[in-house]
Amino acid sequence: MVLWGLVLGALLVFTVGFLCLLGLPRQRRPQEPPLDKGPIPWLGHAMAFRKNMFEFLKHMWAKHGDVFTVQLGGQYFTFVMDPLSFGPILKDAQRKLDFVEYAEKLVLKVFGYQSAQGDYRMIHSASTKYLMGDGLAELNKTMLHGLSLVMLGPMGQSPDASCWREDGLFHFCYNILFKAGYLSLFGYTKDQEQDLRQAEELFVQFRKFDLLFPRFVYSLLGPREWLEVGRLQRLFYKALSVQHNLEKNDISSWISYMLQYLREQGVAPAMQDKFNFMMLWASQGNTGPISFWALLFLLKHPEAMQAVKEEATQVLGEAKLKARQSFDFDVSILHRTPVLDSVMEETLRLGAAPTLLRVVHGDHVLKMANGQEYQLRSGDTVALFPYLSVHMDPDIHPEPTAFKYDRFLDSSGSRKVDFYKAGKKIHHYTMPWGSGVSICPGRFLAINEMKLFVLLMVTYFDMELVDPDTPVPPVDPRRWGFGTMQPSHEVRFRYRLRPID
Repeated sequence: MVLWGLVLGALLVFTVGFLCLLGLPRQRRPQEPPLDKGPIPWLGHAMAFRKNMFEFLKHMWAKHGDVFTVQLGGQYFTFVMDPLSFGPILKDAQRKLDFVEYAEKLVLKVFGYQSAQGDYRMIHSASTKYLMGDGLAELNKTMLHGLSLVMLGPMGQSPDASCWREDGLFHFCYNILFKAGYLSLFGYTKDQEQDLRQAEELFVQFRKFDLLFPRFVYSLLGPREWLEVGRLQRLFYKALSVQHNLEKNDISSWISYMLQYLREQGVAPAMQDKFNFMMLWASQGNTGPISFWALLFLLKHPEAMQAVKEEATQVLGEAKLKARQSFDFDVSILHRTPVLDSVMEETLRLGAAPTLLRVVHGDHVLKMANGQEYQLRSGDTVALFPYLSVHMDPDIHPEPTAFKYDRFLDSSGSRKVDFYKAGKKIHHYTMPWGSGVSICPGRFLAINEMKLFVLLMVTYFDMELVDPDTPVPPVDPRRWGFGTMQPSHEVRFRYRLRPID
């Protein structure tokens, strides 16, 4: 027993000494941002950062100012918190701040997809062609059909659909948006009942992966959880396989275009399967959670709900479903909903918290808006966290924690685009989709999918919270930096299709 104690003690001393050596070489150089290596050699601030990124960065900002470098698990991240200084980072005319390198490492780890040269341009080309203009209009029609199928069933409205039902609002929104989006993008078989069952089964597995996702990215899973992630990855590779796609019709032109490109580049079918999993996550991982926040805010703010309903009546008329009927209207109305647009933009301001990352290639000088210059070291990562530095800035958005449905409407009822910080007009006043080269290429599809869902809910359904006094739940702190926030707990609500007169 004494011998084992000595051995373990020696190992501990060696390990601590080794970690200390790893942390010693890094010292702040002249003109570099303040450096905070943290309390633990090599790990630095990793544990505090992963526990609650928002609170950690708020503390670092107060301690060091608008620019600071922190050590996180052996890597160094320079956070820039002044939104007036974002421009040079997002535009990067010198091409020294690389988004693609970090993204490629992430998708390889999470989805198993090995990116090839040209993939990034291909995805943006496909998105420009099929997720904008006429291509987007066509996909909006497909998405409306998918929502109708999921919400009403293959036969349309059933006679008992007007009965009250109860569910968790988060589950309800995520479930519907995932299934409708999956079917609209990856197609249908001849048996729609079977399609709905498979979509439901996939959603259950998707949520399991979703819950493990933050700790998976940080490599904090336990042994059984690593096995579970592997099982889930294999399940999605099989369900989304190009071989399985051959059995389907109406696969979206967006997905088909990208798969055709991969085939022409000689990418193996197994890698195409992984690409499909990546695109499913990218397209469906955020729309459900944001729709939850949108409906919850409307239910908690009757004046906002009334404004959206009045606008929906203006563009849709007195829309009512008859028995065995599906949702069907001209999707061009999505261009005539400024109130709903403002609601969604405000929801995204409050509910989307991505981190924008750029790897520094070659030592680089960052010039701030106030004229101060900082040296950025090659190999470090520059990071922006707009939720804290922009969305929650009271100078840009007065009462930033409050939901104001008309925050993005000007006095004429049109979209408001003039926002200011320190008396200067600011270009990046919200950044839920990222910005610059890393802006989400599917943002127009995502926002239209969510708008269609909210329009359907406020137009055709009655909704109410089971407990009208229930507060808006806090966000799950594990999701900071990973796109859309999720609630820390469920909110129960009741809903029904409005009865036919």
